Amino acid sequence: MAVGFLGPPLQDFGAVPLRLLGWPPQNPQTRGFVPGGVFLPPCRGGTRPALGAAGGLAGARQRPWGRARTFWGRSITFWGRASTRGAVPGVAADPGVPAPPRPTFTAWCNSHLRKAGTQIENIDEDFRDGLKLMLLLEVISGERLPKPERGKMRVHKINNVNKALDFIASKGVKLVSIGAEEIVDGNAKMTLGMIWTIILRFAIQDISVEETSAKEGLLLWCQRKTAPYKNVNVQNFHISWKDGLAFNALIHRHRPELIEYDKLRKDDPVTNLNNAFEVAEKYLDIPKMLDAEDIVNTARPDEKAIMTYVSSFYHAFSGAQKAETAANRICKVLAVNQENEHLMEDYEKLASDLLEWIRRTIPWLEDRSPQKTIQEMQQKLEDFRDYRRVHKPPKVQEKCQLEINFNTLQTKLRLSNRPAFMPSEGRMVADINNGWQHLEQAEKGYEEWLLNEIRRLERLDHLAEKFRQKASIHEAWTEGKEAMLKQKDYESATLSDIKALIRKHEAFESDLAAHQDRVEQIAAIAQELNELDYYDSPSVNARCQKICDQWDVLGSLTHSRREALEKTEKQLETIDELHLEYAKRAAPFNNWMESAMEDLQDMFIVHTIEEIEGLIAAHDQFKSTLPDADKEREAILGIQREAQRIADFNSIKLGGNNPYTSVTPQIINSKWERVQQLVPKRDHALLDEQSKQQSNEHLRRQFASQANIVGPWIQTKMEEIGRISIEMNGTLEDQLNHLKQYEQSIVDYKPNIDLLEQQHQLIQEALIFDNKHTNYTMEHIRVGWEQLLTTIARTINEVENQILTRDAKGISQEQMQEFRASFNHFDKDHGGALGPEEFKACLISLGYDVENDRQKRTGSTDADDFRALLISAGCSLVTLSALFSLLFPPPPVPFWSSSHRCEPPGLGEGAGGHKETPPEPKTGAGLSLQPGDSVVGGGGAP
Repeated sequence: MAVGFLGPPLQDFGAVPLRLLGWPPQNPQTRGFVPGGVFLPPCRGGTRPALGAAGGLAGARQRPWGRARTFWGRSITFWGRASTRGAVPGVAADPGVPAPPRPTFTAWCNSHLRKAGTQIENIDEDFRDGLKLMLLLEVISGERLPKPERGKMRVHKINNVNKALDFIASKGVKLVSIGAEEIVDGNAKMTLGMIWTIILRFAIQDISVEETSAKEGLLLWCQRKTAPYKNVNVQNFHISWKDGLAFNALIHRHRPELIEYDKLRKDDPVTNLNNAFEVAEKYLDIPKMLDAEDIVNTARPDEKAIMTYVSSFYHAFSGAQKAETAANRICKVLAVNQENEHLMEDYEKLASDLLEWIRRTIPWLEDRSPQKTIQEMQQKLEDFRDYRRVHKPPKVQEKCQLEINFNTLQTKLRLSNRPAFMPSEGRMVADINNGWQHLEQAEKGYEEWLLNEIRRLERLDHLAEKFRQKASIHEAWTEGKEAMLKQKDYESATLSDIKALIRKHEAFESDLAAHQDRVEQIAAIAQELNELDYYDSPSVNARCQKICDQWDVLGSLTHSRREALEKTEKQLETIDELHLEYAKRAAPFNNWMESAMEDLQDMFIVHTIEEIEGLIAAHDQFKSTLPDADKEREAILGIQREAQRIADFNSIKLGGNNPYTSVTPQIINSKWERVQQLVPKRDHALLDEQSKQQSNEHLRRQFASQANIVGPWIQTKMEEIGRISIEMNGTLEDQLNHLKQYEQSIVDYKPNIDLLEQQHQLIQEALIFDNKHTNYTMEHIRVGWEQLLTTIARTINEVENQILTRDAKGISQEQMQEFRASFNHFDKDHGGALGPEEFKACLISLGYDVENDRQKRTGSTDADDFRALLISAGCSLVTLSALFSLLFPPPPVPFWSSSHRCEPPGLGEGAGGHKETPPEPKTGAGLSLQPGDSVVGGGGAP
């Protein structure tokens, strides 16, 4: 048997799956495995025990002399952090691990030793002599052990302990690594391991539920017993019991009177645990083996301790359950006998009552005494229905229940091996069925007789009622019909009214024809009642005669009214045709007048003289159509007068307005007068607007005339300034004087701009928004004027800077001419500035070596072409002054840029009227470039 296992050898249980042992090894490379999932922990020497022929372990361990032991590392142990969480009975214990709580095992031992009148105090010491150990085994096994030795010597103690160990081994348990010497020496771990082995063998191994192992069987038993309880979910023997509810649920399931489970709280585990321990000790004779504080304050309570304590509940309740089962069986037999006797008595009573009711009911159903009136027969029928509805259903249920009870009783007697039940004479099921069949036959005959009698009497009542209903309906229909046929409402009706009256009269004639059948039916029913000698025939005959006489009168009046309606219809058709003609012509004319009034009152918005002249022409054309419109008006009014003349001649009362139109002659005349009033008002409004547009047109032409002069003048001056700035004739001073003369001529032109502003103000006040006579707007003129002033000022400033540069560097007039000629040559667009490529070409044409010059001035060898410098600096244009600054660099001065155009410093306030603040100064000699800067020259004074 392998070290580290508890209980019987492996061959007793077959291969032990790792899932039951609860030991997944940390490193499979250093652990031993065999097929089927059996775990073989390696021994210290590096060898593994061999498997026996039956699947066990042979030669697992050769125990050396003395205290030396071989432990298999972290093998499958039975307590501590590496304990076998699912140790099965028959697997031995490894003593080289921490011991479980002593109080639990001590309490368990004392719970059995007290039956022999003794107990232990210290589990490590009190079993050393083997006497109480042997006594414990005798109590829990119920068997006698060999007589112990009473000596006090060590050998006597060892012999007594060996007798106990031999007895344990005789029960199929091999105690590997546990010897008598360790117990006698007081080895706590060995002693506790031995006690746990005894608990597994004698307290837990015999627990089996549905062929499960001992531990699983005990767990399954706990789960089934605690399943109905809330907040209880037993899945193991450690944390599932921490809140104490599972212990209380076990007690309450078997002894509900001991615990008020509903009052327990899940958040008070200490109280729950102590309550269960105290109740178990007081009422169930189960000693307190656990400490509530230890369980609550431990993350994972000791599994072996809880299993030991729970097994005590299992054994305590299993004995009581057996006694209760036997008592229940006896009570069940007595209850079955009493129930059978009760069923027999019930059958006899129900059978007697049912047969007596059948004997009383059959004579009543066989009575066939006829009745004279339908009411009396209906009362008999109601009594019969009441019998069917109220009296018979309970008896049907009694009969069914009687048969059910009889069959149930016979079945129970047969299952109990008792003789069959025999009812008394005349109360057999067959007797009851015969009586019930006779009752059903009498009931069927009585029902047929009742229905036939009722049908016979109902026939007469039905005919009389049918006569009364048809007569009442006919009389209700004829009521007021004579007065309707005699009225002369057609004399004041219109054509549509008369046609409606004719259609209504035709509908009445159809209705009259339909009622002919009803009159004939009334006469036929009266004849049948007379033939059947109905008791109230005189009143029926009188009523029938009255109906026939009235019917003849209605026929005569109907014919007279039709003739009068048709005559009136012909007279109104002529008038209606005139009304229709009037409506057809009046509606378009009315719409024309309404449209004319809308047009005459419509507000017009025009912006040009052409638009107002178009409106005046359209208005004149409208006025030319008025004579024809007046003739149409007279023709329409003549139609209405003709219709009125015909109505007066035939004494026909026209019902007011024309039915085809709401446009009356009064409306036509009123709107015509309104049109006549609006025409001259429209004339005055159009003439006023024409005068206004003529004035606006004069303002447009006046502004356009001046703008068409000022605009080209500004463009011409801009071109002349550009030409002067690049001309080569004369000196810079001559060029400067020429530019200043241009500047003075520009300033002298300012009154023309002011005049144009005044004219623009008049246009704005007149709300004139466009001018087709010129492409120049005041905004264009203003922008051009500002650009002209800025350009002349900037050009003068550039020439002044060139003069300063020339004087400061001693440049001759010929050199200046050369520089300017080269600059003008590459300034293809005459914009006064060069791009990077043009600037580089200009420098090369002047013989200027940028790289050598920079090395010469700075001593640097890291030079680049000037185009790269311009691009890295973010410049796009270079002026002539900037060219001078590069060729003749001044001392370092601050640089600044404006719109990517390289300008010389010192520009100051330009013509634009604002002063730009230069950026922070850059270091360098001659030329300094930074990203975002412009290339500038040193055109200022040294």
